[in-house]
Amino acid sequence: MTKEENLHANTENSSVPDQEQDSRGHETIFPQEENGTESSDSSSSQNSEVDKLKNELQVMKDQWMRSEAENQNLRNRHKKELEDTRLYTVQKFARDIVEAAENLRRGIDSLPKPAENEDPMITKMREGFESTERSFLKILEKNGIKCEDPTGSPFDANKHQAMAEQPSDEHPQGTIIQSWTPTWTLNDRLLKPAMVVVAKSPENT
Repeated sequence: MTKEENLHANTENSSVPDQEQDSRGHETIFPQEENGTESSDSSSSQNSEVDKLKNELQVMKDQWMRSEAENQNLRNRHKKELEDTRLYTVQKFARDIVEAAENLRRGIDSLPKPAENEDPMITKMREGFESTERSFLKILEKNGIKCEDPTGSPFDANKHQAMAEQPSDEHPQGTIIQSWTPTWTLNDRLLKPAMVVVAKSPENT
């Protein structure tokens, strides 16, 4: 083989490794592309899982809030029922006490009117009853039970019970001219309405 032929052969042989290296280098690109795709798919899967967990957490949170609201409503309802029961018991007891106070007043009113020559025993009895009544009313007021004489005030159906009407030239129509019993309140709430006589115009008779 001549020198020129050897040179040509060496040149061809040296080019083969370069082609193989190029081929291997080109082939190494594919695994890199596959790894990038797998990484993208994995990231997308993780994001999807996170979103799913967030949704589940939100559902659990909503359920907890609804359950807490229902429990709070139940507690409030139970508290109101207890308060209503307590208030009903107190009102019933207060009405009984008020009835006793009214009976005491009727007893005082049934005594003879004060007179200069009245029996000293009657005077002492009246003074004793009136002193007892004052003490009784103070105790009631201390516990939130108050009475009010509505005589002279306008009739109010929310606080008064009209037992009769009476023609009057001295009072405007609808004015209370006589009260048989006072208006009773418990902690500023109506306990028992007053029984009253209301004035009406004479021309309406």
